[in-house]
Amino acid sequence: MKNIHVSICDQLLTLKEDETPIRTYPVSTSRFGVGTEPGSMKTPTGRFTVAAKIGGDTPSGTVFQSRVALKPGDPLPSTEDLVMSRILWLDGLEEHNGNTRDRFIYIHGTKHEDKIGTPASHGCVRMRNVDVVELFTLVDEGTQVLIEE
Repeated sequence: MKNIHVSICDQLLTLKEDETPIRTYPVSTSRFGVGTEPGSMKTPTGRFTVAAKIGGDTPSGTVFQSRVALKPGDPLPSTEDLVMSRILWLDGLEEHNGNTRDRFIYIHGTKHEDKIGTPASHGCVRMRNVDVVELFTLVDEGTQVLIEE
C-alpha cells in the first residue's frame, strides 16, 4: 500500500510502498510556518488523504484557477502562487486539521521551481512540475499522507 510522507524540516516528500521509500522529491512548504488557522497560509501537519486528483488530462505546465485548467491565452490569475501541472487535493483526517480541504491545501506544481527545497509556499506543498506529474501517476485518490515538522 502506497503512502506519502512530507518532512517539513527536510523539505522532502517521500512516496513509500509498504514503508519502503520508492521515490523522494524536494518540495516547498509554507514560508509562514506550520498551522491550520483559516487564512494563515501555513502548512498543516498530521494525517491526510488524497481527496481528489485534478489535471491528469492536461499538459505539464498547465495553470489552474479554482481547480479548473486555464486554456492557452486565458489571463493568468493575479497571484504569484500559481497552481500548475497537477493537483492532489488533501483532506485532513484529524480534528486539528479537519479544515484542510476547505483551506484548499494541495500538493501541486509551481512556477517557482527555483525555490523548491526551501519554505516558500502559501500553505500548499509545492513540487517541481515534472515531479508532481510523476507522483500523480503513482498515487490514487485515498492515498494516505503524513505531513510532519
